[in-house]
Amino acid sequence: MGFAARKERHTFTLDQELVGYLKLEAEQRSIASLSSALEEILRESKRQREREKIQSAISSYYDALPEAEREENRAWGAFAESQFPKD
Repeated sequence: MGFAARKERHTFTLDQELVGYLKLEAEQRSIASLSSALEEILRESKRQREREKIQSAISSYYDALPEAEREENRAWGAFAESQFPKD
């Protein structure tokens, strides 16, 4: 993936079930080391949390709009949809 960040060495104790899962994920993803597999899984988790945080902020923004502004947005949306050709 081309990450140029410096790495730190840490030791973790994991449940055998999780180690088995990590080995399976490494094998399925064709990743040579368990450390790299763990790194990839953690990065995916971090990206998912960031997406959820952004989605929550967007939802909060639209939920906070006054009803008049919501209605105007609905009207604009309906207009935009009417501009697409019918199949």
